[in-house]
Amino acid sequence: MENIQELTVNTIRLLSAEGVEKAKSGHPGLPLGAAPMAYALWAKQMNHNPENPEWINRDRFVLSAGHGSILLYSLLHLFGYGLTVEDVKNFRQLGSKTPGHPEYGHTVGVETTTGPLGQGVANAVGMAMAEAYLANKFNKPGYEVINHYTYAITGDGCMMEGVSAEAASLAGTLELGKLILLYDSNNISIEGNTDIAFKEDVAKRYEAYGWQVLTVEDGNDIEQITKAIGTAKEDKKRPSLIIVKTQIGYGSPKQGTASVHGEPLGIENIHKTKEFLKWTYSEDFHVPKEVRDHMETLKTKGKKEEENWNKLFEDYKNKYPELAEEWDPWHSKELPVDLLNNEELWNFDKKMATRASSGAIINKLAKLVPNLIGGSADLAPSNKTYMKDKGDFSAEDRSGANLHYGVREHAMAAIANGIAVHGGLRNFVATFFVFSDYMKGAMRLSALMKLPVVYVLTHDSIGVGEDGPTHEPIEHLASLRSIPNFTVFRPADSKETAAGWIYALERKDGPTALVLSRQDLPLYKESSKEALKGAYILKNSEKSQPDIILMASGSEVELIYEASKLLKEKGIDARVVSMPSWEIFEKQSKEYKESILPSNIRKRLAVEAASSFGWHKYVGFDGDIISIDTFGASAPGEILFKEFGFTVENVVEKALNILK
Repeated sequence: MENIQELTVNTIRLLSAEGVEKAKSGHPGLPLGAAPMAYALWAKQMNHNPENPEWINRDRFVLSAGHGSILLYSLLHLFGYGLTVEDVKNFRQLGSKTPGHPEYGHTVGVETTTGPLGQGVANAVGMAMAEAYLANKFNKPGYEVINHYTYAITGDGCMMEGVSAEAASLAGTLELGKLILLYDSNNISIEGNTDIAFKEDVAKRYEAYGWQVLTVEDGNDIEQITKAIGTAKEDKKRPSLIIVKTQIGYGSPKQGTASVHGEPLGIENIHKTKEFLKWTYSEDFHVPKEVRDHMETLKTKGKKEEENWNKLFEDYKNKYPELAEEWDPWHSKELPVDLLNNEELWNFDKKMATRASSGAIINKLAKLVPNLIGGSADLAPSNKTYMKDKGDFSAEDRSGANLHYGVREHAMAAIANGIAVHGGLRNFVATFFVFSDYMKGAMRLSALMKLPVVYVLTHDSIGVGEDGPTHEPIEHLASLRSIPNFTVFRPADSKETAAGWIYALERKDGPTALVLSRQDLPLYKESSKEALKGAYILKNSEKSQPDIILMASGSEVELIYEASKLLKEKGIDARVVSMPSWEIFEKQSKEYKESILPSNIRKRLAVEAASSFGWHKYVGFDGDIISIDTFGASAPGEILFKEFGFTVENVVEKALNILK
């Protein structure tokens, strides 16, 4: 067995090195050093069935050090996940199944998109949280239908990133014992030895987080790595960090150097590596028959594991039919109820801040969508995101649907991505809008992975007031609107807020940000489900063709609504358009968009208490914008709105100037 293990590990190493060489770019260092730990995990400890990569009770694997993607592709090929040798040969090429970093939804067997270092650690924490919550919901004595581990291979870079520290701290607090990180500790980064910037004792840091820490001194010792993983699995109270001491670029002439991190070895060094590894095969990308046979044996083992689980689940369905009946709705992408036509969600009778109406809606949704979970970065009372009677998820209570992330915005968003890719749950996260800056890396990955994470972002403008410019978002709407496949929804009242929530929960192919006010906003009798089209006529002109179109989002809709009344007194007929979501509006038909913003009506005014960036598309050359392109100030919100020109009088004046 030892010989076949060594042969398999060397096959992984050389497939990886040759893939990088053929692409003339990539990162051969990690695969050459980490291949033994990857083999030990995948072949000897991880519970997975390559014939069904979607098996719900599979162990999850995350390559947090995503630059080493060729290692994952080599594993997926050898273990029979459907990647061919040709796919490995097409590494980093246009349209290939083997892109430069692992991409969720693009390559079968890739559990999450990684590459930005540390994100994978936080994703793994989210997966482990989802496992714990679902296990508590569905498991019964003798019927542990949800019972799997989450593994991640991380590197020195992941350990340096703040997002991994945030996530690891929370994981320790939550006692996520089924989370196991394998740390490829090779002391090399792009700039050289990690000592130039990273001398801390990682083991002591993770022990302080509440983790079990194990060390394997020889990264080539498959049996010791396997044993360490087994020891980690025995500790159900603490997540585990296994520090595996490796040599980056093992076996190559560049072993232990910074240059092997992110550069091809070169043909001559490939040959020398083969000589060192006693590789006797002349063909490139060769997989020995003994390795193929060995892989088939391992595949059979994985298939048998799922077959046993399927039998268990059949018995479970007979013994616990009520829980079994809930299983499919929880694990479906379809909502279990018709939210759009649920009048209770639209029923509001007074003005209130949209953060408050969102809070009311969340609590209504919590009764309608049973697998809804979520939480805030220590701001639930301000974000209005706490679900009553749903409990708090903790080390002591896995049943709570309210998640407490602490002041860890970046990890929160990345953990939410992990919960989403795990499956079985619908989740939201919340913080002040200005702190979306801290979450941007993970928000971008939500969009890239097409994950329906809901971002509740409150305190959306200079209306924050006395907290001052540090807490007043200016450029943030433009920033989020610029992310491909990311929907921004800034409602003007409670009914529009309901529309935003319904859109966000019904969306299957990407994230949605609900951008909500701190201050009370009116409830418009004219607001309606039309908000689900992204923009609609809130108050139409009496003429067939209005003199001017006034458009706004969120709290500024009140300004244009009231301004239209004063303009009417001056004989000017204005159309009032509420635009809660540019992205949704742009998806409407050409005819609908023309009906809202007729191309022949060139007199237009947009109002938004944020950067003007992007509005020019809608106001054109003959229109104007009331916006704020500077930082805010510290003063009561109503004073700031007046100071920066967000008044009904200024809207009227600007409109009159446009019409001159």
